[in-house]
Amino acid sequence: MIKITAKSIVKAGARDQFIATARELVEKSRAEAGNISYHLYEDMDDPDILTFIEEWKDQAAVGVHADSEHFQHIIPMLSDMAEEAIEISLYREIL
Repeated sequence: MIKITAKSIVKAGARDQFIATARELVEKSRAEAGNISYHLYEDMDDPDILTFIEEWKDQAAVGVHADSEHFQHIIPMLSDMAEEAIEISLYREIL
C-alpha cells in the first residue's frame, strides 16, 4: 500500500474555492479501482493549510491516478490557489 500526503497553503480568500474544487477530485479519486481512501483535512492550528491524505493499493494505482483526466484537470487549478508548490510525500508501510 502507498500513502500520499499533499499539503497546500491556500492563498488568502481562496479557501472556499479550493475546497469546492477539491470536492470533485476527492469524489472521482475515491471511485478509482486502486484507491483505498482519499480525504482532505485542515490543519487544526491554521485552516488555510489543507492536506490530502490518500491510500492506494500500489504504485501502479498511483500512476493511473496521476494520469487520470480529473487529476490532470483539477491539480493545476488547486495549485493556482496555493501560496507555493503543493508539498507531496509518498510513504510505504514498513512495520
